[in-house]
Amino acid sequence: MAEPNADSSPDKPRVPLAFEEALAAAAIAVMGLITFANVVTRYTTNVSLAFTEEYAIVLMVVMTLLGASVAVARDHHIRIGFLIDRFGPRGRLRAELLALGVTALVFGALVVLGTLMTIDEYRFEISSPGLGVPQWLYTLWLPLLSAVVTLRALGRAVRVVRRPDILRAGAGEP
Repeated sequence: MAEPNADSSPDKPRVPLAFEEALAAAAIAVMGLITFANVVTRYTTNVSLAFTEEYAIVLMVVMTLLGASVAVARDHHIRIGFLIDRFGPRGRLRAELLALGVTALVFGALVVLGTLMTIDEYRFEISSPGLGVPQWLYTLWLPLLSAVVTLRALGRAVRVVRRPDILRAGAGEP
């Protein structure tokens, strides 16, 4: 019997991952380009491009949160497979729902706290130390992308509850 099409998988999220994947690819490409430009400039002129470190850090945070979103949606989040794989189907379901619940709770807290921090940085006109850019422009990505991770975790939990058969021993391994 032929393998089922990955696109018709019961575990496939309703909202495609293409957006997060494209943004992550763009972030790593821009980060690579500005870092490369900094290295070339430093070696040829003995002067460093000051903006590269500040932007690279923001892009790294963006890339990390986008990667977390994709990992949760694809069921590649960190788990202790050695123990979970020894559970029966009901135990795996409970462990998966617990992990997804904690993930949603933690990233939901990041949404709330990140929003409060962004509002404070906007209100108090805090600027970045290196370039003097309004800091809230950088911080804004934390609550926005944490909300994406939260929604992906909740979406995965809904899929798991609807179709517990998608859980199997060794699930989530690439």
